[in-house]
Amino acid sequence: MTIKKILLFTVFISFLFTCKQENIATVAYQNNIIPKPQNVKLLKGAFIFDDNVYLEFDNTFSISANFLKNYIENGSSIKLNNNKSEKTIKFTKDESITNPEAYKLEINRTKIEIKASSDQGAFYAVQSIRQLLSYEFENGSYKLNITKIPCLTIEDAPQFKYRGMHLDVGRHMYSVEFIKKYIDALAMLKMNTFHWHLTEDQGWRIEIKKYPKLQEIAAYRSETLIGHYSDQPHQFDGKRYGGFYTQEEVKDIVAYAQERHVTVIPEIELPGHSQAAIAAYPGLGCTGKQIEAATKWGVFEDIYCSKESTFEFLEDVLDEVLELFPSKYIHIGGDEAPKSRWKHCDDCQKLIKQKGLKDEHELQSYFISRIETYLNNKGRQIIGWDEILEGGLAPNATVMSWRGMNGAVEAAKQNHNVIMTPTSHCYFDYYQSENESEPTAIGGFLPLEKVYSFNPIPEELTIEESKHVLGVQGNIWTEYMPNEKHVEYMMFPRVLAMSEVGWTQPELKEYHNFSNRVENFHERLDALNINYANHFYEVEGDIIKKDSTIFYKLSAPTQKFDIKFTTNNTEPTTESSTYLTPIQIDSSTTIKAVVFDGKGKLLGNTFTQYINYHKGVGASIKMNVEPNKSYPGSGAYGLINGVSGSDKRFGDKEWLGFWGDDIEIIIDLGESTNINNIKTRFYNGQGQWIYAPKKITIELDDTLLDYKTNSKNELITNVEIGVGGQYSRFIKLTIPNYGIIPEGKQGAGNKAWTFIDEIIIN
Repeated sequence: MTIKKILLFTVFISFLFTCKQENIATVAYQNNIIPKPQNVKLLKGAFIFDDNVYLEFDNTFSISANFLKNYIENGSSIKLNNNKSEKTIKFTKDESITNPEAYKLEINRTKIEIKASSDQGAFYAVQSIRQLLSYEFENGSYKLNITKIPCLTIEDAPQFKYRGMHLDVGRHMYSVEFIKKYIDALAMLKMNTFHWHLTEDQGWRIEIKKYPKLQEIAAYRSETLIGHYSDQPHQFDGKRYGGFYTQEEVKDIVAYAQERHVTVIPEIELPGHSQAAIAAYPGLGCTGKQIEAATKWGVFEDIYCSKESTFEFLEDVLDEVLELFPSKYIHIGGDEAPKSRWKHCDDCQKLIKQKGLKDEHELQSYFISRIETYLNNKGRQIIGWDEILEGGLAPNATVMSWRGMNGAVEAAKQNHNVIMTPTSHCYFDYYQSENESEPTAIGGFLPLEKVYSFNPIPEELTIEESKHVLGVQGNIWTEYMPNEKHVEYMMFPRVLAMSEVGWTQPELKEYHNFSNRVENFHERLDALNINYANHFYEVEGDIIKKDSTIFYKLSAPTQKFDIKFTTNNTEPTTESSTYLTPIQIDSSTTIKAVVFDGKGKLLGNTFTQYINYHKGVGASIKMNVEPNKSYPGSGAYGLINGVSGSDKRFGDKEWLGFWGDDIEIIIDLGESTNINNIKTRFYNGQGQWIYAPKKITIELDDTLLDYKTNSKNELITNVEIGVGGQYSRFIKLTIPNYGIIPEGKQGAGNKAWTFIDEIIIN
């Protein structure tokens, strides 16, 4: 070989090696980590992982260091070196980092240094490194024996010390393997608490050795409701359903969580949601009669009786629970406990008189306080749903505020700690898309962006009072989630948003940046075999009013591709108009829109919206009360924007929900207008505490009309009032609330909800 050829060959080999180095898998770093770190500084260069990397740590960091070692070696063919070498991953204890969950991560070309004051902080640094590595490490599909991550520094700490997710295994039960997978997901997202809802009306899911009938009877129901609770008449599958976790399985899960710095908090519901336990031991109830574990969803009248034998039972149960769960907190429920049985129970009424209590609400407070005292004496604290505020709050209780923000405000002002989990932002059993093909859910509407927008600090609190807000939690109630894939679908990607709500300082949050990171995160979720919901290519629409002109705005979560649309009810193609600015609406119109990728492939489903350009569209509207914050729809103007809500759901952007309010609506058409009829409709899902009003009043300039509704058992109550071509500028609707929900109905004793849809003026 000539010198010239040798030189050319050397250059060629050098070129190949350089290409190989450049093609080493790496994450194009744009702060794609979820939850977003507090402070990141990107540096030049990269740290190269290969077999020449030495892992240095002491026993303080054994969990986090071994997690990193196993993650790299199980996810690739790279083996970390047991001997000191030029490249090092070092875990360093830094006492100056006072928050035990905080960390500093410093990456240069030859060293990764993780600084923390505890293994927990170091573990969260490892989760950040994990997300800097290729998603292929998650399932072992990374084939090279070398990879790299960018040089950078991260200083990071959580906003809140409680960052949790809840899972109800009472309505439907899931395998031990799935519970561990659930915990793995929390750990990856730096969430530190798993709230395990173990007992329900429909099933008791934890082995209690002193009471074997809990396993034999309470753990099983004879059949399960088919379809939605609102579907009438109710139908059942006729199949026995149930099971329970043995104490050995519980110990295994708790230990597994501890290895990932996740605390497991058990929930043993009391005094309500206890029908399954009473089915096993009828003496625990007020009537003493034999009942069965519930076969449908909702709230039931049979609750624990306030007598001594019941407290002995609960103390025995809790003694076994405490042996299994080392958590500081035990969740005791306290929610949705109807008082009808107590009102007619000799034992309960005797106790009310004996203790000088005012009523059954104070009896519930006594019940909770007694259990709290028992647990306090065992060195534990209680958490309860916000109903534990009723009748007086137990002395050391932490309140989990789910019915809005008011419970949190009330508790914090009494110097009690609170955990924020309002239905409006934290209930992942709600629908996450308006797409009609979504799997059945309990109701509501909670898209990803709304979860992300949650501010857990109520504005009514002072700075000092806000210190009582420990953190946030997402809840997964499983009435309509019969299998594990369905749970994942409802959990992801909303749990990604919840993790960032709990971890990241609000001034660092920005939704478009977050949504881009979520879209990139899909590959990691695929590698983890997680069945996530992907609504990034679903088009959404909103009516915009500018002066008296109406426009329709289209959007999609993805920022990568264009929206194509039509306004003549035809299917959009790649040749259709590209959406750039809001579409002016001056007549009834059907808009269809889709997203195509760069190669012309259709992504997601076709979005279709009919806009009914009736005489109220473009008018002015006022209401005497605002809709409930959990169900604001599109605000008052949403009632006359030309867009009707779903025929099946009440929680979308068009239905407005009011809890217990009498409603007055005044529409100003701007000038005297010929009116033939006025239409609207009310949701009537009584199993969800929603009742159509018994009557409404329509007032025009010169006419007053009363209209009695005829709701029957239909899910939607339609109202159409003919006014015979009268002229009027103003239309006033008076809608009295249904009132208190009657005994024997779901939500008995509570104020009914009113949900109203579009007011159509023809």
